[in-house]
Amino acid sequence: MRYLSDAPLRQRVTAATNKVESFNRFSQWIGFGNRGVIADNDPIEQEKTMKFNALLTNAVNFHNALDIAEIVRQLLEEGWEIDPEDLAHISPYLTEHINRFGECSTHELGIQPDAYDPKLDVDFTPLREQDLTATGLGQAA
Repeated sequence: MRYLSDAPLRQRVTAATNKVESFNRFSQWIGFGNRGVIADNDPIEQEKTMKFNALLTNAVNFHNALDIAEIVRQLLEEGWEIDPEDLAHISPYLTEHINRFGECSTHELGIQPDAYDPKLDVDFTPLREQDLTATGLGQAA
């Protein structure tokens, strides 16, 4: 009943709920692999997946917060007036600048990779002989 009759309380609860929902959307965006489905039935592996996603989400969140703070510092140094009320509306759950699939380029560096050679210069004969001896197939009859 208090929630229904207290408008400021409703505003605080709504703001907190929106922040949590924003974080959850951000976390789901970060953990894009397999569409967020944890396919492993092992509870330990499930927990590892969830903790890794939380760690990665918090790392990106922290980096975004550092970037925002640096931009605010630069604006203050340039003489801009920053209203703390405005800062309260900035979210660190930014994703537009993140390339989740990575970016690899060698042409900008002027480096040409060597042609791919599928042949390995490794002599696997001793390993094959060990396998044959262990299975009894390499012994003379």
